[in-house]
Amino acid sequence: MEFDSNGWMWDGVYYYPHLFGGVMLTAALLGLSTGYFGGINVPSMPYFLPDLRMFQKKKSGKKRVRVYMDGCFDLMHYGHANAMRQAKALGDELVVGIVSDEEIIANKGPPVLSMEERLILVSGLKWVDEVIANAPYAITEEFMNRLFNEHNIDYIIHGDDPCLLPNGTDAYELAKKAGRYKQIKRTEGVSSTDIVTKVCEAHEEPHNTNNNQGKENHGKGGHMSHFFPTSRRIVQFSNGGKGPGPNARVVYIDGAFDLFHAGHVEILKSARKLGDFLLVGIHSDQTVSEQRGPHHPIMHLHERSLSVLACRYVDEVIIGAPWEVTRDMRLLWPFSGSVCRI
Repeated sequence: MEFDSNGWMWDGVYYYPHLFGGVMLTAALLGLSTGYFGGINVPSMPYFLPDLRMFQKKKSGKKRVRVYMDGCFDLMHYGHANAMRQAKALGDELVVGIVSDEEIIANKGPPVLSMEERLILVSGLKWVDEVIANAPYAITEEFMNRLFNEHNIDYIIHGDDPCLLPNGTDAYELAKKAGRYKQIKRTEGVSSTDIVTKVCEAHEEPHNTNNNQGKENHGKGGHMSHFFPTSRRIVQFSNGGKGPGPNARVVYIDGAFDLFHAGHVEILKSARKLGDFLLVGIHSDQTVSEQRGPHHPIMHLHERSLSVLACRYVDEVIIGAPWEVTRDMRLLWPFSGSVCRI
């Protein structure tokens, strides 16, 4: 253990003021001073007094808490991202297990996205530190021991919605019995099943917007959304209001970013490499509908905004960005180079 030459004394004063004061008072009364005794061979103060290095705090930091969360993460959406945000808040490092295609087929049916696509999506989230591919659907004893011993996992995390196996047992029963289980709140209003339903409905609806009159919808396509955006949720997903530095190279890219997928992550990653600060414009529902047809977008503006904000390569977003870059936008954000559109 290393100690600062003088820091140990001040730490003693701070953490043990009464004991330290008593020792120093005793020393003063006895006149234990190298100057007083002159050439007499008297031990110097730090060695004569009790070992005050016990006051010195260890420099090594507190053990980092590692938490584990798993899932299929098929058709990644802001609900998945919010789950990982909550899981990361329960520890210091978040390790995410992605269930294998075979396990998904055996327990839920075939996935829409491949393992490679799901790996890209999960790895692209700002709260994820490590990823384990081909994780089992249920936490078996063998896999749980592997998590604890090989990956140094402290807690296993899951949402408050039940996760049952085909035989009716709890997939996280062993983790709960081991006392290493923590629970987060499920994000209401979105699921992969809901998204598939929206896509199917969009393709089944006749291309006649008159049939959508009187429906509660978020755009011309008539897709109902149960998502209620709040400023609190947007703040939770944002980067804390950090702007570009004085000489930062700002890169701007815009698009619909509907049904956020692996291709979006890859292009945002590439765009971020072009500069120091990535600003992403997300087109309004009306703009997307005008450009791509009445049955688009599938996800409405605020749902799409959260998916983009969750990406680790994004620094800031413009919610409801115009189709054309305006003069006011350039005055507010001095873009460097060309503007990318997807």
